[in-house]
Amino acid sequence: MSAPTLEAIKYRRGHLEVLDQLLLPFETVYEVVRGVDDGHMVIRTMKVRGAPAIAIVAALSLAVELHVEITHRASPALATPAAVAAFVEAKLEHLKTSRPTAVNLFEAAGRLLRLVRTAATQPSATADAAGAAAVAAAYIGAAEAMLAQDIQDNKNIGRFGAEFILEHAARKGNGRVRVLTHCNTGSLATAGWGTALGIIRDLHARGGLDHAFCTETRPYNQGSRLTAYELVYEKIPSTLVCDDMVSALLKQKDIAAIVVGADRVAANGDTANKIGTYQLAITAKYHGVLFIVAAPSTSIDLETPNGDAIVIEERSPLEVTHIRGRTLDDEANVKEHDSPARVTTTSIEIAARGINVWNPAFDVAPQSLISAIVTEKGVITKAPGQDSFPIKEFLASH
Repeated sequence: MSAPTLEAIKYRRGHLEVLDQLLLPFETVYEVVRGVDDGHMVIRTMKVRGAPAIAIVAALSLAVELHVEITHRASPALATPAAVAAFVEAKLEHLKTSRPTAVNLFEAAGRLLRLVRTAATQPSATADAAGAAAVAAAYIGAAEAMLAQDIQDNKNIGRFGAEFILEHAARKGNGRVRVLTHCNTGSLATAGWGTALGIIRDLHARGGLDHAFCTETRPYNQGSRLTAYELVYEKIPSTLVCDDMVSALLKQKDIAAIVVGADRVAANGDTANKIGTYQLAITAKYHGVLFIVAAPSTSIDLETPNGDAIVIEERSPLEVTHIRGRTLDDEANVKEHDSPARVTTTSIEIAARGINVWNPAFDVAPQSLISAIVTEKGVITKAPGQDSFPIKEFLASH
């Protein structure tokens, strides 16, 4: 497989840039993240989104801030290993408030904090500036390793998922399959390659994909803005549909599988994902179509027993009552000057003023509607006659 062709995250030690996904697909602008406050902002405002990418950007934003504080400022507040550990803990707690539903962020924060506490209490950790620098270096190295690991995990998810679909789904006469995906789960949502979109990439690379369909994913349009952008960029045969067209699509277009990502998977397999996922799972069940969740094991929360215990974030009414895009004048300007940097986007009001709005960012697909959960460790399936997934047992044996 080729390396990822889109970079949502650009990092070198002490410097982090993220692709502002609010401007896609019209402009490609990278925003510098100078520390935790910037990291919190780009995550909260959804300039960065996707559970794996959120965790990585959060971790790296703190890595950048630590590097600057230790290397250039020599802050007295970070003069000992214990002080660095306390600093890291406070910053990670702040970052966790940026997107409360994405479990990857919480898992990464817990893992990194444990690492720092261990480094700070080692017998060899001197209680001076050198010891403090060593603890900071341990954190920075662990945060940087998350980038490379995420790409490899995504490619494993892509391989396992493609093999499962080709083995279990009904194929067309040409031996290929048609699949549908929701929201954005590609290079833009991860360190690279993607989870659910990574499965589609793998299907395409091995000649097993007939056609990919993506929903627009209202109200934030991650499908029409981001997934469609990636599919076109990769030259994968694809079609965009409105969210309310999916049932008709499954009835008429021989869809073999719906593949989605996950912001949090509960211990029994209930899955929180972008709003609209639940209704896709229902219509997939009715039409006998595979419904597959693609997620790294870091998205699995064994401490959450089921979907009822998952906190669902509610977002601004403006995301529903307004829509952002470019005008036809902008499009003509791009064609004339061949320069996307000249594009300006406009916010358009589309709803009656004064109407109340309910805007949950996620919903929960119950495990009974899910066919399989694809992780970097393999595919989790249910025993015959069972509704719940043996997730804990699977993870323990892999």
